Amino acid sequence: MESESTTSSAQVNGNLAQTVADLSKHMLELDEDDDLEVFSKDALINQYKLEEQDIKDVFITVDCPENHVTSIETFVTYRVITKTTRSEFDSSEYEVRRRYQDFLWLKGKLEEAHPTLIINPLPEKFVMKGMMERFNDDFIETRRKALHKFVNRIADHPILSFNEDFKVFLTAQAWELASHKKQGPGLLSRMGETVRAVAASVRGVQNRPEEFTAMNDYVETFSQKMGMLDKIAQRIVKEQKEYLEGMKECGPVYTLWSGSEDQLVEPLKAIAGCIDNCCKVTEEQVAGLSENQVPILHEYVLCAETLKAVLRRRDNIQAEYESKVDALASKKADKENLKEEIGRLEDKVECANNTLKVDWERWKRNMQSDVKSAFVDMADTNMNYYKKCLAIWESFLTSQKTDVHLEKDTDS
Repeated sequence: MESESTTSSAQVNGNLAQTVADLSKHMLELDEDDDLEVFSKDALINQYKLEEQDIKDVFITVDCPENHVTSIETFVTYRVITKTTRSEFDSSEYEVRRRYQDFLWLKGKLEEAHPTLIINPLPEKFVMKGMMERFNDDFIETRRKALHKFVNRIADHPILSFNEDFKVFLTAQAWELASHKKQGPGLLSRMGETVRAVAASVRGVQNRPEEFTAMNDYVETFSQKMGMLDKIAQRIVKEQKEYLEGMKECGPVYTLWSGSEDQLVEPLKAIAGCIDNCCKVTEEQVAGLSENQVPILHEYVLCAETLKAVLRRRDNIQAEYESKVDALASKKADKENLKEEIGRLEDKVECANNTLKVDWERWKRNMQSDVKSAFVDMADTNMNYYKKCLAIWESFLTSQKTDVHLEKDTDS
């Protein structure tokens, strides 16, 4: 059994190493090409100059989760504290409480206002069966960390952080936020936008620029690699937990055994103590993987889906533009009206392309930094774990050698 477990872990770690190597190689492929050409309107360039200055003036903390039970539902709210020096805010500090659906509303509004900017994903509303309970403390803490990262990624963004809905999310009291939500576009308007998007996606894009085709290919490969890494990481954690449970059962066996072996009492008790100490460091290692490395990998699995949605929205904008050009060419409508609309859509396509190209580079830098950090931390965690286990057993062997020398001295 021990041999099979060791072989299984070695195979998993081997698969993980190969996948990491493939992903690292893939992440660098676009970097080796010529830089993406950025030609944008003056306003867009000016907005992105804020990023170059690297000035952070909005600081947000998401903490203090609190359960709420009503006759209709049970839900959790989180305290959101904002500190800022921006002049457009009426105060320098705000404190509000938000529930998950408020974060979901914010994400939807940002995507609506900036369809080709890359917005950090939210944690899933529902967790996989068997992973953890929805109102379990560990689940709530994992979600809190994800929500904290979500709003801070928005606060760090040179365009998204100036969005009016984001400001309302950070500053409005619960009743004010509820009132603001009702001011959004009506159902018929949203249905019209959905119908146009579906029609554009059915038509497809006739002449997608090569750089966006390359982005699509990159995202597809990235999605596959991250999905594989996520599954492998979760399997490693699962096997480590099973190994930990086995060690916890093994320790007491040596303690019981020492009661029936007068000549081996101390060595057997020492082994039991070593196993207990190894259990403690294994628990630390499993906690580190579960709380730090696995969530980052899973976040980028979700992020891959976000990127696909952004690229689809860009394609929809271009498809709408191309349909108007085709209509003008076939003279099926009034030429003057179509020319004006085509000019507007041409500007919209150009703006969408440029915002996505610039945000794509920004996202890649963040992603590469996050993934690299995750794997370096994972390597450090594993090295520290094995060093601690080795020190425990070396201490045991040293104590046994000392005991043997003492016995020999006594006999002589």
